[in-house]
Amino acid sequence: MTAINRTFSTAPMMDWSDRHCRAFWRQLSKNALLYTEMVTTGALIHGQRERFLQYNDCEHPIALQLGGSDPQQLAQCAALAEQWGYDEVNLNVGCPSDRVQNNMIGACLMAHPQLVADCIKAMQDACDIEVTIKHRIGIDDLDSYEHMRDFVATVAATGCRSFTVHARKAILQGLSPKENRDIPPLQYDLVYRLKQEFPQLEIIINGGIKTHEDCQQHLQHLDGVMLGREAYQNPAVLMEVDQRYYTDTDTDTETALNGTSGAIVAGDCATQLSSKDKRIAAVRAFYPYIEQQLSQGATLNYITRHMLGLFNGLPGARQFRRHLSEQAFKKTSGIDVLEQALQRVE
Repeated sequence: MTAINRTFSTAPMMDWSDRHCRAFWRQLSKNALLYTEMVTTGALIHGQRERFLQYNDCEHPIALQLGGSDPQQLAQCAALAEQWGYDEVNLNVGCPSDRVQNNMIGACLMAHPQLVADCIKAMQDACDIEVTIKHRIGIDDLDSYEHMRDFVATVAATGCRSFTVHARKAILQGLSPKENRDIPPLQYDLVYRLKQEFPQLEIIINGGIKTHEDCQQHLQHLDGVMLGREAYQNPAVLMEVDQRYYTDTDTDTETALNGTSGAIVAGDCATQLSSKDKRIAAVRAFYPYIEQQLSQGATLNYITRHMLGLFNGLPGARQFRRHLSEQAFKKTSGIDVLEQALQRVE
């Protein structure tokens, strides 16, 4: 089993962190751990397996997140994760959606710690890649620190060592999934306390993290940080990840500027470029991937929708977004549309 550095990761986000998004993020950081969208066991067992499991080799390290509560089905899907070459498989115990609750998926499982432990154990027995979990600090009235502590202890008894904690509880009755991402208050102190009580476990924090200053604060107490919406809406935040959190800084920026794919911002040499130039270089480094996908029938907007926020805060950002929004959906749109959009910021 290859050890994964989870100091910095991107969150699993439905309809956002698809394979095109992850491939783009990999232009910005070569070391961040990238999570897929949640995939239900039913979708993998009974649906179009390739559609849900396909990814590009550049996305490593990559983790598959599963949604389910049947140990046998989760075991089957964990085995698939390993067969498809994923570096990690993760169980979702945090999604507050009504749709998944009805199928005993997501945050509602925090009320059933032994079932979750059984699921984790079945997944561990079915594969040799690491099995991890992402959960909330609590749900509804089960929101005490003691409940979370006992939940983690029960799951950790399986040998599971890596827990990503969304530092908000989920209110399953009365709040929508969107509201559950904002309304319940963040309680970072409970996650810090969890690490103090379980120093042998890897504890990663998620929820409301927006800046690298936030990340550094959390890393004084915990083992890793996970960014969700901020990474998607402001992807330039990923451009500092390799320099700040990883020691591997051998990226050749000049190669990236000449159009070769691969993360382009790690290393001291990258600091010689302006923030705008680095973002433009990242887009152009992504051209080979885009051209490959277009040749296989993809439409440009399915790829470029993930980079609309790349130039946030810079002159021309609005015009960049507008041009892609108005032109990328056309079946004939190609790299020329992206070049025209970049002219708005160059």
